[in-house]
Amino acid sequence: MSKGNYFFTSESVSEGHPDKVCDRVSDAIVDAYLTADPHSRVAVETLCTTNRVVLAGEVRGPGSITHKTLEEVVRKSIKEIGYEQEGFHWGEVDVQVFVHSQSLDIAQGVDAAGNKDEGAGDQGIMFGYACTETEILMPAPIYFAHEILKSLADVRHTGAEPGLGPDSKSQVTLEYVDGKPIRATSVVVSTQHTEDLSQEEVHEIVRPHVVNVLPGGWMCDDEHFYVNPTGRFVIGGPDGDAGLTGRKIIVDTYGGAAPHGGGAFSGKDPTKVDRSAAYVARYLAKNVVAAQLADKCTIQLSYAIGIPKPLSIYIDTQGTGRVDEDKLSKLLQEMVDLSPRGIREHLKLSRPIYARTAAYGHFGRSPDGDGGFSWECIDLVDDLKGAF
Repeated sequence: MSKGNYFFTSESVSEGHPDKVCDRVSDAIVDAYLTADPHSRVAVETLCTTNRVVLAGEVRGPGSITHKTLEEVVRKSIKEIGYEQEGFHWGEVDVQVFVHSQSLDIAQGVDAAGNKDEGAGDQGIMFGYACTETEILMPAPIYFAHEILKSLADVRHTGAEPGLGPDSKSQVTLEYVDGKPIRATSVVVSTQHTEDLSQEEVHEIVRPHVVNVLPGGWMCDDEHFYVNPTGRFVIGGPDGDAGLTGRKIIVDTYGGAAPHGGGAFSGKDPTKVDRSAAYVARYLAKNVVAAQLADKCTIQLSYAIGIPKPLSIYIDTQGTGRVDEDKLSKLLQEMVDLSPRGIREHLKLSRPIYARTAAYGHFGRSPDGDGGFSWECIDLVDDLKGAF
């Protein structure tokens, strides 16, 4: 098989997946602090299991956010996801809070002081990516995997399909010819359901959501369309499997089609470059591809704790670039200040916009009127085109 012909698979998980429940709770806590004080510092992890949620981490923010406040955030998040089951119910879950003040050693490295600009909240490497496989400039497998689950969630929330539960997963394999996706070779969907639904009934509920999401003629044959392969999925969510914040980082980004630096996003305020630098790297890569300077663009940034500027910036257009990559790198650094403060101000990240990012991907979403998903804007395109 030639280099341009291959099969590639990505997966997604729904908002009701145990790990995503934890991501949602952690991000809702970030939103609560940023609502009370845009300068809050938050790093909160969540664990969930059968009717139990545990919060742990460190914060710096207003005293109005109490442990009772955090418990209310937990219950509201679970209710909005839709859990009212015997093994996991928003009104009955036991919430334990182990959240304390941010370490002074970390704070002194991050805070601006005198002539020192605000430093990065940690060391690490972050990647951004964009490609022309879809209109939103995301890899096709992860895009379709997300869209299938979003479609199922929509009919669950509206009550059109009351037999579906919150917990679900999808997996899409696409065939590529000459580097372009042409069809799905297999699709897997596992979705929680009520006791009274048979596997055949669940199969028929799910099928139109897959067919409608995929482009015309892309649906795989029935032999390779799998719905609840175990035959039953009644017990699910945190009652069926424990969840933790930050365990779905590839689902959150590019489905494995691009590198990942290793840091999770959820539960972190935007001074943490794990989150903000990954967002700005996607922003820059997307604008490069939207400006038709390349068909694919990968950007890596690296930081050290307490140091304002990135230690390195790497751009790779994988042989699809139409401009000099060194010139492109210098131009992007002139257009956007890549210090933590510069990123936060340019993308206006110090706002309560994070709970909505916790499921169905942080990238490839439409910018919201209140500033959510600001990193998906393509407002650099005209300047990039003009520079070249």
